[in-house]
Amino acid sequence: MAEKLPEQMSDYQHVPPEIVNESVGHADAKEELLDECESIWRQMEECQSKLTLLGTETLPESDAKLSLLMMRVKALTAEYNQWQKRSPEIISTNPDVLVALGKEELQKVKNGLEMVLSTVQSKNKKLREDLKREQQWHEEQQQIVDVLNGIEEEMKNQVVQFSEKRAFQELKNKMLKLRTYKEELLNALGEFLEEHFPLPEEDGSAKKKKKNSSEEPAVELVTLHEILEILINKLMSTPHEPYLTISDSFWPPYIELLLRYGIALRHPEDPNRIRLEAFHQ
Repeated sequence: MAEKLPEQMSDYQHVPPEIVNESVGHADAKEELLDECESIWRQMEECQSKLTLLGTETLPESDAKLSLLMMRVKALTAEYNQWQKRSPEIISTNPDVLVALGKEELQKVKNGLEMVLSTVQSKNKKLREDLKREQQWHEEQQQIVDVLNGIEEEMKNQVVQFSEKRAFQELKNKMLKLRTYKEELLNALGEFLEEHFPLPEEDGSAKKKKKNSSEEPAVELVTLHEILEILINKLMSTPHEPYLTISDSFWPPYIELLLRYGIALRHPEDPNRIRLEAFHQ
């Protein structure tokens, strides 16, 4: 042993004294802790051997099960009371042992926390990636929804414009048809009136002199067709005031004809004013 000590000491010459002292202290603490554990284990073996030597009492078969249960209850009650009275004991009072155990426990806790931290960081990384993908998917879906909304709005506008344009075109066509039909009716009426109700003179420009003087210029008479056209225009343009004042250019027989057959009506207060009967109402 004497020869080995110098060699062992030579091994520590290049090591800092703090590390050497700490290593030696940890080794001594470990040896001391192992000795204390062996001592406690020997005490437990002695107690176990004593309990084995005591043996068990013979019980009648009738109440053996009940007695066994009662003994178990007593044993558990005694053990419970013992644990209640017992205070925790420190395995060793050696500071080096306590420091070594504390460092070991702290290292275990540190390792466990590092594992938890690594797991949490990996989960957070995965969650961030999932969140990024979900946000990207949400943005894409939102863009699609915006495009679809724009297409829907454009289609609605096109449908409305097309409907309005179509309705306007149909109304315009109806107005053109009505105008054409009106012109056809007026032409047919004019031809009928010119054929069956001509003016008094053949040239169509009969002159009517006024009673006061034969030198005054004669008034040109209008045809029955023109009278009816004037009455129609008056009724359609000013329906609130459809009456027309009878002038000298209106041939009286035509006026009497219109009044007799109910085509025209006199004003209830002024007999010189007439209006067309509102056949369209």
